[in-house]
Amino acid sequence: MKPLFWVGAVLLIAGILSFVVPIPQSETHGVKVGDASVGITTKSEHKLSPVVGGILCAVGAVIMIAGARK
Repeated sequence: MKPLFWVGAVLLIAGILSFVVPIPQSETHGVKVGDASVGITTKSEHKLSPVVGGILCAVGAVIMIAGARK
């Protein structure tokens, strides 16, 4: 198969996974006074916007079709 087809397949799979798999994010907030420090780490998970996932799927499908043509 052509490399363009595989690039499209990867984009299509990434688009499908973006609907399901959240992206982890962590932030550290703290204060340091002299030798003492106090800090807190917050963790959250966000999914990509459905619009972004749909665009990834559509672009991946179009590239796969273009790569499959001779």
